[in-house]
Amino acid sequence: MKTGLTRILAMALAAWACLAAAPALAQDEVQPPALEAAPVGDSEEEEIDIVGGTRAATPIAVPDFPTPNPAQTPAGETGALGRQIAEIIANDLRNSGLFDPVDRSLLRSVTMPEVTAPNYDSWAQVGAQALVHGYVQDNGSGLTIGCYLYDVLARSALDRAGYELGYADWRRGAHRCADMIYQRLTGEGAWFDSRIVYVAESGPKDNRTRRIAVMDTDGANHRFLTNGQSIVLTPRYAPDQRTIVYMSYINEEPRVYIYDLASGQQRLLVNSPNMTFAPRYSPDSRYVVFSMAVNGNSDIYRVAVSGGTPQRLTNAPGIDTGASYSPDGRSITFESDRSGSQQIYVMNADGSNPRRISFGGGSYATPVWSPRGDLIAFTSGFNIGVMSPSGGGARILTRDYQAEGPSWAPNGRVIHYFQTPRGTGLPSLWAVDLTGRVRQLRTPLGGSDPSWSPLLPD
Repeated sequence: MKTGLTRILAMALAAWACLAAAPALAQDEVQPPALEAAPVGDSEEEEIDIVGGTRAATPIAVPDFPTPNPAQTPAGETGALGRQIAEIIANDLRNSGLFDPVDRSLLRSVTMPEVTAPNYDSWAQVGAQALVHGYVQDNGSGLTIGCYLYDVLARSALDRAGYELGYADWRRGAHRCADMIYQRLTGEGAWFDSRIVYVAESGPKDNRTRRIAVMDTDGANHRFLTNGQSIVLTPRYAPDQRTIVYMSYINEEPRVYIYDLASGQQRLLVNSPNMTFAPRYSPDSRYVVFSMAVNGNSDIYRVAVSGGTPQRLTNAPGIDTGASYSPDGRSITFESDRSGSQQIYVMNADGSNPRRISFGGGSYATPVWSPRGDLIAFTSGFNIGVMSPSGGGARILTRDYQAEGPSWAPNGRVIHYFQTPRGTGLPSLWAVDLTGRVRQLRTPLGGSDPSWSPLLPD
């Protein structure tokens, strides 16, 4: 039987279109139940629906996490960490669009005994329907962070989790707690404990510096991977998170490179005099699909991450590019102008049986398969949209100027992209969920070509 809070969340999530029936695997031990929702239609549509509207966010209280034994650690004093962890959890939940954290001025201090025995009446008085308690403790070699979720309306415990982390990874404890809450209350997969790689841009339009940068999903732990001496484009995380593939104009030659995150070394993927571009990994991280231009014709190729002779997958006049694997590795979606305009196609992973799946007006580009396999994101008319792998149920999620480069969150329900303002302004990173709710991501500089990593390993 669902609790009062779970029923409210189920009603709110009913507005989410195109949810698959089966939930993604959870990061924590307890896998939350799936919420019933309407599946994506399979019939081809010549018109594209525009998604819009809002839904009520659930009020949730996230007071500071107390500490049983205050201690000074390499990460900071445990009491201060308890405050910061609560703030990170609240911000993660707020950014999902499904939760409305209670204003911090209304939150009172929590004692250690209350962590497992909350005073439901006091939290109901400030309008909270859900409650998060927790604690932070120094264990001598790192931090132990406890996280507890309660339903204020039903006056009951919903879930709990504990994390042991190195001092340098304390922020991950907050993100993993937020993931546990999000999973338990929505039935959807986790996504906060992941990273983003993107192109950081600075300088005037005619002399712009572009560097590969990585950061946490909330913008923390930001660092640059390249120095900006050469233009870089389309960085993509490997599913195993060991490498990043990208295009660079080193020596003014556009080629695909592999960057090793452990060593910081980069190497050429394919030794060819031809232009190579638009790379993306296979789900098992063993291969990279990319485009190569030969005599004015661009086709899609596959090559092992270690290098070698590429295998040609397409053989049609025109431009075939933007390849993206399905999660099971059996199919590839890509864009092609073989029909006279940019359209989206799907083929078997070996290049056989190509078939067109987009039939709406205008052009379609940059298809990216959802991690759940139920949707393909794309751009059309400089807006971000989604459709089923068969081409049905096409919907536009954004209505902004020059939205490009979609990239899925690990749970397949949020999409990162970038947009460039009119004139010579710097591009910026944005996120849209499947209801059409949009928010901007903060970056130190301008940002383009985002790519989401999978969940970080435990």
